Amino acid sequence: MRALTWHGKRDVRVDTVPDPAIRDGDDVIVKITSTGLCGSDLHLYEVLGAFLDPGDILGHEPMGVVAEVGPDVRSLRPGDRVVIPFNVSCGTCFMCGQGLHSQCETTQVHEHGTGASLFGYTKLYGQVPGGQAEYLRVPFGDALPVKVPDGPPDDRFVYLSDVLPTAWQAVAYADVPPGGSVAVIGLGPIGDMSCRIAAHRGAGTVIGIDLVPERLERARRRGVHTLDLRACGPDGLVDAVLPLTGGRGPDAVIDAVGMEAHGSRVAAAAQGMTTLLPDSLAAALMKRAGVDRLSALHTAIELVRRGGTVSVSGVYGGAADPMPLLTMFDKQIQLRMGQANVHRWVGDILPLLLDGDPLGVDGFATHRMPLEEAPDAYDMFQKKRDGAVKVLFTP
Repeated sequence: MRALTWHGKRDVRVDTVPDPAIRDGDDVIVKITSTGLCGSDLHLYEVLGAFLDPGDILGHEPMGVVAEVGPDVRSLRPGDRVVIPFNVSCGTCFMCGQGLHSQCETTQVHEHGTGASLFGYTKLYGQVPGGQAEYLRVPFGDALPVKVPDGPPDDRFVYLSDVLPTAWQAVAYADVPPGGSVAVIGLGPIGDMSCRIAAHRGAGTVIGIDLVPERLERARRRGVHTLDLRACGPDGLVDAVLPLTGGRGPDAVIDAVGMEAHGSRVAAAAQGMTTLLPDSLAAALMKRAGVDRLSALHTAIELVRRGGTVSVSGVYGGAADPMPLLTMFDKQIQLRMGQANVHRWVGDILPLLLDGDPLGVDGFATHRMPLEEAPDAYDMFQKKRDGAVKVLFTP
């Protein structure tokens, strides 16, 4: 089959690789019909190469049609249409029972002390082959795939794999009071969808912050009050937000940016340095040092009102990043974060996809490209060219 594989920093290629096969009785093989390019994929493209091997298959936002089922699978059959959550979760362990599928005890990566395995996402998370490919082996066939109806185009359902549950969890963790205010830092796929979900769930004021004109305009068209970071600057952002929030700051702030935020040149240099070191040294550095650009998170802490909540959905990779604990304690901030627990939120989201399109998923993708053009898509998305917010591949 054809699949997108990692070969080094900013070097991804579409190669011919062996087809996946049934290994365990509860496996299913899915023929991919659509798969997304995620902002988290850019971390692999740019920063996290120490935890990848050449030939690793990327991608964790797939959907498709069941092509083959293992002998123990009872709930699916060939031809069923399914979305594959990015968490590899068993659905039966203690953590899955708590709705913490990203902490699944069956697939935790004990070697690295991390949570549940993820499709297409480094040795830190199991080095499981990903979904930017023609076919994907999916374990836990009776528990992991989300069966969806035939009829609507893939765009209606594919975001159940990651974007929708990640944004839904970000808003749920933000705990915006009815009619309250929330600021979203970063209007990429997760930030954009977080704005939509916050408004849908009853936020009175939704503020979107970014510095890419196309992303600001896209959110503005959905009724978001947008602030251009280039115009107000980091030092003027608080002054721009206060009048919109009764002079206190927003009730909640969502950091939808993560480790590659614009900001500290020192942290950016540290990230770059890790990509120049031998893998063993780079991995050790990232496991023991703070190498993230924290400007988005620090801005969130500064913006939020006293007693408010900061919700972090952007991925961070440093093990010892410094935090402004005095400010956080003094402001009595609540902080929530973590990989999205996809199955925890499917029951809330799926009905919205079956009854109209209140979140605008049908028009959410900015680019649709064949898988063979994936290397160009990564470059475009990483450089924020051509208005790229969400790219879907068709194998």
